[in-house]
Amino acid sequence: MIKPILCLSLMVAAGAAQAQEATGCPKLPDDAVLAWEHRANAGTDFCRALRPDGSEAFGVYIARKAPFEPKRGNRVEEDTIDGQAIYWYRSEVAGRPNIETRETLVQLPDGRVAHIWLQASSPERLQEEIGTARGMRFQTARLSSN
Repeated sequence: MIKPILCLSLMVAAGAAQAQEATGCPKLPDDAVLAWEHRANAGTDFCRALRPDGSEAFGVYIARKAPFEPKRGNRVEEDTIDGQAIYWYRSEVAGRPNIETRETLVQLPDGRVAHIWLQASSPERLQEEIGTARGMRFQTARLSSN
């Protein structure tokens, strides 16, 4: 009985590791319990980090030009992602004033930019998601450049 359970556990762990390394998406921290959902189109990568229940923890859009234009007045905190200094910006979700949100941009060595956004139901959950995003690594040689 223990062998089948052990095999199943190893297969689930291998599947999670494989999902974490979706081509075109940054590498998630090793301890992240998230899986990437990835879509690529004409030089862009759209990645959603999904929790085991299927809900989105955060998203990353990688392209030559970011759809997000930060406003200095919305800047809330300094941070670092993949060794690069960034600022997190407060944003809003229409019709959902109690949702905690943050967005940022990360310049990639290949000239593209990663737009990262987070939405959380509480300040504590927001900090957890920021911690996970902080641990991402952009391996631009492996990122898609369709």
